[in-house]
Amino acid sequence: MSSAGEILQLLQSLIWLLAGVGVFIVGMNFMGDALEKSAGNGMKTLLGKISNNRFSGVGIGAGVTAIIQSSSATSVMVIGLVNAGVMTLMQATPIIMGANIGTTVTGVLVALKNDYFNMAMYLLAFAGVMMGFAEREGVKLAGSLCSGLGLIFVGLNVMSSEQAFGNPLVERLFTNVFRVLNAPILLVLVGAVFTALIQSSSAATGVVITMVGTGVLPLDLALFIVLGANIGTCVTALLASIGAHANAKRVALIHFTFNVIGTGVFAAVLLIFKGAVTSLLAACFPGEDAMSMQMRLSLFHVVFNVTTTLLLLPFAKQLVRYSCLVIRDVAEEEGSRTLRYVDDRLLTTPPVALMQVKKEMEYMFSLVEENMTLAFAERAQNEKLRENEEIIDFTNSALTQFLIRLSAHVESSDERVIGTYFHVLNDLERIGDHAENFGEIGEEMQKKGIVFSATAQEEIQGLFAEIRRMLAIAKEAFANHSCEHLNELAAREETVDRMKKELTARHFARLAEGNCSFDVSPYYASTVAGLERVADHLVNVGYSIVNPIGSQKEI
Repeated sequence: MSSAGEILQLLQSLIWLLAGVGVFIVGMNFMGDALEKSAGNGMKTLLGKISNNRFSGVGIGAGVTAIIQSSSATSVMVIGLVNAGVMTLMQATPIIMGANIGTTVTGVLVALKNDYFNMAMYLLAFAGVMMGFAEREGVKLAGSLCSGLGLIFVGLNVMSSEQAFGNPLVERLFTNVFRVLNAPILLVLVGAVFTALIQSSSAATGVVITMVGTGVLPLDLALFIVLGANIGTCVTALLASIGAHANAKRVALIHFTFNVIGTGVFAAVLLIFKGAVTSLLAACFPGEDAMSMQMRLSLFHVVFNVTTTLLLLPFAKQLVRYSCLVIRDVAEEEGSRTLRYVDDRLLTTPPVALMQVKKEMEYMFSLVEENMTLAFAERAQNEKLRENEEIIDFTNSALTQFLIRLSAHVESSDERVIGTYFHVLNDLERIGDHAENFGEIGEEMQKKGIVFSATAQEEIQGLFAEIRRMLAIAKEAFANHSCEHLNELAAREETVDRMKKELTARHFARLAEGNCSFDVSPYYASTVAGLERVADHLVNVGYSIVNPIGSQKEI
């Protein structure tokens, strides 16, 4: 064959190889998305158990990563939670460590099965039936999961086929390349760069395992490349920390430092005891067939991540202190506002993002409730009320924009939740506006030296007592998704409607009798009417848990 023909054949094989890698990564993403959606509540439960217990943190990190099939995505999510102030550095550090353990699942999956093509065809055919004919969301998710798994096997089959690694020209090329790169530092660097480019240590490890199975890459060299992959996976987290608060940057630094230390320790062990390590792996999986070779590398990957976590977990506090020394706190710009629990980095994990949005809305609700109390306090605190109202307005605007972006990432069942949140945000913002109006009414009356009569004050306080109870019911219903007191909420809203009519009639009677000043009339009428509108919005908020638009009349 001519040299030109060999070059063309080599290019075709490399394109085939890259196609296999591409299909493998697409399959990984499909499977990860399906697992994330189907296990969304499980992931919420895991994250809801965040504590200062290091071992539970490692378990949460491993569990979440096993669900979403990406340690990089877990790291980005943790950075988002830390940046939003939901998680402390000490809570985040063990989760980051556990993420490295969770990412070994893919390597084991790749190593376990060699008959990729038949398995892929069965899975894809099964997925096609489920996704094409099923109506239930759960069945479609199962089909998507099988589809992702099938694509992973197709990618592995393409990579290990004669057209890719089976080509003698490709084998000769990689043999020459690794003869030049036959140095631990260079091999670690290759693993880091390759992983950084494809943004997935799971995919990078899967490719390396496949190369070992086809005999293109010797096991003793592959060990160093896998170590490098653990450094390359930190690039995603480092990029995600750009523009974040100091603590979020520290999480990325801890992740990078942890992986560099682990890689350094194991690289040193391999340099001294490489023969003993490869012999031990061979003893665990004897034989020279492809699966045995792949399982050896997969086992090394698992041992490396578990051992590194066990070695460095006792030093979590020291890692946190080190990160604080390297990255100093920077004073926040005056007037800058951020959401408390929500961060754009959470868009990669919609179930967690929705959980955090709900927390943010509960905080917004507490400010609305506080402002209503401040507006009707004996000594009005209008400065605090206006400060809270600015936060309420900002939260409404920022959360609305976040939900618009999030809606592009959620499954159909969560679209209803997002629709509900849009309506609740609007109702809370309107209640906040009414509270501000009540405060301004009191402020204006004070400047003019106008006061309500004792009777009028008693009537308004009685109406406000109904509103306070409705605030408590609506808040509990939204926070706990509880329908227990919704009937009471609706009944109290009807009571408020009736009281408004009665109080208005009494007020006009007092005016006619000359027992009330006309100067007070507009303020009294505005206060009573405003409270009645607040009651309407509270009913909408309470009933939002059973109907997205919040109206009990359309249940």
